[in-house]
Amino acid sequence: MTRRGEFELIAKLFAPLSKREPGAFALTDDAAALKPKPGHDIVLTTDAIVEGVHFLRDDPPETIARKALRVNLSDLAAKGATPRAYLLTAAFPSWISDDWLEAFAAGLKADQKTFGVTLVGGDTVATPGPLTLNVAAIGEVPSGKMLRRAGAEPGDDVWVSGTIGDAALGLALLKGGPASLPEKTRSALIARYRVPEPRASLGPLLLAIAHACLDISDGLAADLGHIGEVSKVAIEIQAGDVPLSPAARTVLAAGGTTLSDLLTGGDDYELAFTAPASSRTRIEALAPKTKVPLTRIGSVAKGRGVRILAPGGEALPLSRAGYTHF
Repeated sequence: MTRRGEFELIAKLFAPLSKREPGAFALTDDAAALKPKPGHDIVLTTDAIVEGVHFLRDDPPETIARKALRVNLSDLAAKGATPRAYLLTAAFPSWISDDWLEAFAAGLKADQKTFGVTLVGGDTVATPGPLTLNVAAIGEVPSGKMLRRAGAEPGDDVWVSGTIGDAALGLALLKGGPASLPEKTRSALIARYRVPEPRASLGPLLLAIAHACLDISDGLAADLGHIGEVSKVAIEIQAGDVPLSPAARTVLAAGGTTLSDLLTGGDDYELAFTAPASSRTRIEALAPKTKVPLTRIGSVAKGRGVRILAPGGEALPLSRAGYTHF
């Protein structure tokens, strides 16, 4: 399939996305030069997404672009950082057309406006393998204040933003899952898989409140285990308190999934964080301010490991800890 050459592709579709950062040099150089705001640290993160693993070939190109960017913005949110810029490395297979690329660039442009970020560089290559995209996102946080996985303390509450399990159900539907769901329910779940919602407005507001924070990419149970491991504490979760969307509750009630699957499915890109019990009122006040629901789902204790308790108080058996690539 014919399409623009590499340099024409960059000049026509990607260079216009760099206009807000003079240090990007309109993508005409080998590198960009950025200076952090006074009193701030630069926060760097990178994540790759791969066709057949993180998205499907038939997904709309604009949603693939937005997911590639948003999973990285979610990492910045978990650090309490304000997003600023990103680099994109794209390995395009031969089936990618000019029309596909234009829609892909349009998706990036829309999200740049939404989240206030700018493309400042990257690379484009051809590949005989699956479409592979890597974004390196750049954010800023007040010096020395970045949130980490370390820092959770016994007695802390455990909180989560949004709802859990929707994206895993969306992927299951795209792969031929329950066909009897109402179209509105199907669409809502598929949208959560294709286009995650990074909690960019919430993250910076947690800087003065949270002890530890991360975003949920591999499943709630597995990612809380990362906080517990690095902070050297135990985490206990009340499964009945984990927030589920109406769509997820519909599937669960119909027997199309299990609570264990929802807690371990991954791709939620919500924030999970711990904070002292004395901060409950402050945290609850953030929900209307950010328009992001926040739910207290458990507590931190001395010890090690993650315990998920069913509504009856017994340990909830998990089919797996969470998503893993290897």
